[in-house]
Amino acid sequence: MRESRGEGWHVRGSRVSLDSLICAFHDGLSPEAIARECFPTLNLEQVYGAIAFYLANRSEMDAYVQHGKAEGDACWQQQQISEPAFSQRMAQSRRELLSSAS
Repeated sequence: MRESRGEGWHVRGSRVSLDSLICAFHDGLSPEAIARECFPTLNLEQVYGAIAFYLANRSEMDAYVQHGKAEGDACWQQQQISEPAFSQRMAQSRRELLSSAS
């Protein structure tokens, strides 16, 4: 229920990355909630298949997710250095969005 494309893993037959599904699973969402709330383009069989693959390959997939987070953090830090004004506007927008949601 998964496929490798380039450097990333995706749920077979979809554009959903395996790491995004794994993160939802780590956040405590049930497979039903993941399919319904996070990735409505996936059916329950795809979600269960992806979770089963993750559990069978947990150490490799945890390393994959950590690597992706590290790359994202490095990209974010580089963005802050190269475009500080843009980063400040984004941070302000994020604060406003979070305060309006409360």
